[in-house]
Amino acid sequence: MSGDMRRRLALAGFFLVIALPAGAQVLPDPRLTPGAIDPRVTEANIASTICVPGYAHSVRPPEDVSYRMKRDLMAAYGHRGERLRFYELDHLIPLELGGAPLAWANLWVEPRHARNGWDAARKDDLERALNELVCSHRLPLATAQHDIAANWIAAYRKYLGPGR
Repeated sequence: MSGDMRRRLALAGFFLVIALPAGAQVLPDPRLTPGAIDPRVTEANIASTICVPGYAHSVRPPEDVSYRMKRDLMAAYGHRGERLRFYELDHLIPLELGGAPLAWANLWVEPRHARNGWDAARKDDLERALNELVCSHRLPLATAQHDIAANWIAAYRKYLGPGR
């Protein structure tokens, strides 16, 4: 990749971050998104559900369904007129921890890029770490679900440290 192309990509990334509204929520509104678990996933069956590679993909809603949900949640969260691409439709309790795939109570629109760094990529890091802890029996499933639903940033700090 040429130096000019790298500069253009870096500049595009800069404007993407700047374009995100200053008030973008990095934590979901607990009245709209308190979190919800999938009753089919229990501590007793994690070896055959969330600890199986590809499990989350197998229960993820189809793209046409998730697009409509994202659009509706953008409105519910007061992001009317904002670009959908700046947000990710996210499960507060991730599918990797037995979050309910289609429950409105478990879905919100999370900033892809946040000025303070607490964004979708950072939450994805936490989700992978918690899945690994649960699947290695170092953390109970219910504790992981509770901690990420209560405040995913506090959970990140608790399990992964202060940040990158």
